[in-house]
Order: sequence, then C-alpha cells, then structure tokens
Amino acid sequence: MQLPKPFLGALGGAFISLQLLFLANMCYLYGTAYHDSIRFSTMKLLFVDYDQDVIGQSVMTAYDQMKGPSFPTVQRHSLIEYPTEQDVRNAVCRGHYWGAIYSKANASSRLAMALSSSEAARVYNNSQALTYIWNGAKYSAYAQSVYSMLAQLVQGTASVYDQMNGTTILSTTIVSDPYIAKTVLDPISSSSIDLQPMAQGVRFYYNTVSMVMPILQQFFFLMALNGISAQLKIFSSLSLKQNIALRLIISICYTFIASLCMSGYIWAFREDWNATSDQFGLTWMAIWLVMHLNFLIIDAATAFIPMQFMSFFMLTWIILNVSSSIGPFELSPGFYRLGYVFPAHELYEILLQIWTDGCNPHLYRALPILLSEWVVALGLSLLGMRKRTKPAAPVQAMSQTVKEDMA
Repeated sequence: MQLPKPFLGALGGAFISLQLLFLANMCYLYGTAYHDSIRFSTMKLLFVDYDQDVIGQSVMTAYDQMKGPSFPTVQRHSLIEYPTEQDVRNAVCRGHYWGAIYSKANASSRLAMALSSSEAARVYNNSQALTYIWNGAKYSAYAQSVYSMLAQLVQGTASVYDQMNGTTILSTTIVSDPYIAKTVLDPISSSSIDLQPMAQGVRFYYNTVSMVMPILQQFFFLMALNGISAQLKIFSSLSLKQNIALRLIISICYTFIASLCMSGYIWAFREDWNATSDQFGLTWMAIWLVMHLNFLIIDAATAFIPMQFMSFFMLTWIILNVSSSIGPFELSPGFYRLGYVFPAHELYEILLQIWTDGCNPHLYRALPILLSEWVVALGLSLLGMRKRTKPAAPVQAMSQTVKEDMA
C-alpha cells in the first residue's frame, strides 16, 4: 500500500500540532496551581485585639511561630480602625481579607477569674476567648484551607499561653478543684463564623466543571445551527439583515433556555443551602449574559477560523476560562491575572456576590468587563455573518436572474 505524500504530510502536521496544543494548554492549566502551597502568605487574615491583654498577645506570638510562605499573612489592626466585631465581619465580607480572628473583650480577665475561683471556672466558656471568621462559599476548596489555618492559629495561641503562663498557673491555682483543673487543661478555644455556609458536595464544581458548560453548549448548538443553515441554504436565501436578525433571535432564545437549565441543576442539587428565589433569578440572568457572550464569540470564530482548526480554538478558550476561575489569583504566578478578561472568572465573581448576599462585591468590575466584551463580540459576530452571506450573494443574484429569464 502506497500512501500519497500530501496525506502523510498533513497527518504528520496534525499529529505534531495537536500534541503541542494539548501540551501548551495543560501546562498553562497546571501552572495555576504550581507551588501554590508556598504562596499562601499572599492571602491576608485580619487580627483585632479587643482583649488588650495576654490572650491577644498570645495570638501574635503564635503567628510569629507559624509565619512563613505556607501560612497566610496576619495583619494586626487597631480598635480605632475596627471598633466593633461587626466591622471585622464586614471586612471579610467585602473581600478585603480571606478571614479574620479577634480576641474577645476582657477574655484574659475572665480566664484569670476562672483560674482563681471555682464558681467562675464552673461558668467559664473557653470558646469565648477568640472568634474567627471566614467565607465558605469563596473558592470552597481554598476556603477549607483558610478555615484549617485559622483553627491552627487558635491551637497555637493556646499552646503559647500555656508556655508563657503554665508554670505560674500550676503554682498558684487549686488544681484539685475539677472545674479549675478543666480550665487549666483547656484555657483557650474559639467560636467560628462562616459567612456563607456551603456544605453541599457539588460546591467544588461551581468554579470548575460548571464553567465549561456555558462554552460547550454554545459550540455544539452552533455546529448544528451552521450545518442546518448551510444544508437548507439559509445564508443564500435570506438577506444579510434577515440572517442577522434570525441569528440574534435564535441565540437569545437558546441561551435563555440553556441558562435556565444550568441554574436549574445548580438549584436542584443545592441540598441544605438556603438560597432564595431572588438569588435564583439573578443567577439565571448572570449565566444568560455569559452564555450569550460565548455564543457570539464562538459564532464569530466559526466564521473566520477554518473548521479543521476550530478544535484548537475551542480547547484553548475552554482552558483559559477554567484557569481563570479554578482558584484565587493570589496563589498563582502574577501573569495569570490576565484571567480577569475571561468571562468565566467574571461570572464566578458575580455568582459569589449573588450567593453571599453582597459579600465579595466585585460587580463594579465584572459587569463592565462582560458588557464591553459582549459589545465587541456582537460586532465580530455581525462581521462573521457578513462573511458567510457574501459568497452566497452571487449565487442568489444568479438564481434571481434565471427566474426572471424563465418568466
């Protein structure tokens, strides 16, 4: 069997180019998490000392022992900047910090009383010494790490307190009293506040697999739409304006229903997540905008990129979008911040704001980016439709001439 040289050359080109395509894309994707464990110091935690005594001092001493590239940076601020505990909570909600920890007012005084009085020790609650806050909905996989590190800081604080005061406490307290002994053994603990609890198993899909769907759905539908339109000669039988109007109507209707379906399966598997009907409607509208944006982008791409190269574009577009939403930019090399321009990242930012009742308030940035990209994509889509109908124009004119001659 003798194969023609053009076949072997074309096959070899496809063989090599596809290997390079997947290699480049997967290197880019894997690079988002490369050495992310040594970048946790770029994540910021807030500390406010309302106690102004030994427990508050123990927190910072414990942090000094844990400080390093693999532990978030704890920034201490004064009571003037954060006069109330609600101010600390608001700082985490607004996204200024990944989490916060604060010592309760008079925590050290209550502990000292519990160590010296059996009655005080009986009612002493060690979890009232410290409180830490985090947002479980924000990049759930990484939020779990923040939660774990805050818990480590609390444990470290208790250890530091024991190291600093253990000998004195044992020599001055009545350890034979069961209540005092219990306080001596476990003097400091904490309470925790999760701004938006998300315990459902699918929460890890929201910023990963789910961000692929708005792209793939448009691609598959456009393949069918373009194939049907070409087979039935829609491009040649309708004018440019009619083709544009038809394509816009179809795109709006399809993405409207597709975004409803995506919002539907997110809600169907929300388990005990206490989401409201208003949040469902806003989620639907946000996904609709991004789906229509992807429709316009892929529609323009199919007009200008030869079909044999569409796989190159689609894979790259999917990987770029998923890479922009899969994890926080703080844990990736700096150049990955170009992900701000990709629809998936902005969609996830909007969804976080919707799902957390206004926490993570980045709508001011995400919506203008998406709308400006939608305008550009619409223009490219119109140019693409003009390109599709242009070759059909001479055929349409010839057909009209034949009809006139026959008449």
